[in-house]
Amino acid sequence: MKIVACIKQVPDSEAKVTASDGQVSWGDAPLVINPFDEYAVEGALQQKEAAGGTVTALCIGPESAKEALKHALAMGADEAILVSDPALENLDTVGAAKILAAAIKKIGDADMVIFGRQTLDNGAGLTPPQTARLLGYPMLGLAGSIKVEGGAVTVERVLEEGRQIMKANLPAVLSVVQSIGEPRYPSFMGIRKASKAAIPVWSLGDLGESAPTTVVSRTELITPPSDTREIEIITGETPEEIADKLADKIIAEKVL
Repeated sequence: MKIVACIKQVPDSEAKVTASDGQVSWGDAPLVINPFDEYAVEGALQQKEAAGGTVTALCIGPESAKEALKHALAMGADEAILVSDPALENLDTVGAAKILAAAIKKIGDADMVIFGRQTLDNGAGLTPPQTARLLGYPMLGLAGSIKVEGGAVTVERVLEEGRQIMKANLPAVLSVVQSIGEPRYPSFMGIRKASKAAIPVWSLGDLGESAPTTVVSRTELITPPSDTREIEIITGETPEEIADKLADKIIAEKVL
């Protein structure tokens, strides 16, 4: 079975965010593998151990994102691929899904694509289903357990309302939650192997893709909306008079 684990590099969760002149800065915070994506790698490795096959870690990001991929390799992934291009800065979820889908098609013959439930820096959780749609694969989200049998995958989804069992034919896209199991700690030998790994870097040209037209405007994200609220203070000689005026006002404005 060929499994692709999609990961992202994000600032450390202890980072302090600052905003100046419409721009967000993470300061000097170290960049790490997205904590939720460690569960994606763990889920992929579990399926590799259960059914055999390979795990490929896939990431969009700058050259520094190789460190996040090396973390996945140290956990046990067989190979890693970085998609990096100056035109890919500030991607929104639609743009990221487009590039990930193209990279997965280039990898070829993926039986299962696994994501974490969301990213620490964005948290939208939309990229997995958007990628599934572009690939034409069924989407099984919020999986707490995975079982592959007879060319199909069955998951137990962890929802606020309880648990839900879902089944789909492979290939499929999954997103996993913490119930999948605690991510394994990279072994010493795994860390050494990852440090020496040559990670190929694919550009937009390698994928045959143009730059996505949808990007996140950081200025829009942190520019507060204009405050157009009007305040009216109701006065009166007695509380009863104030209450009557307030009731008349509420009725006039058709609040009630």
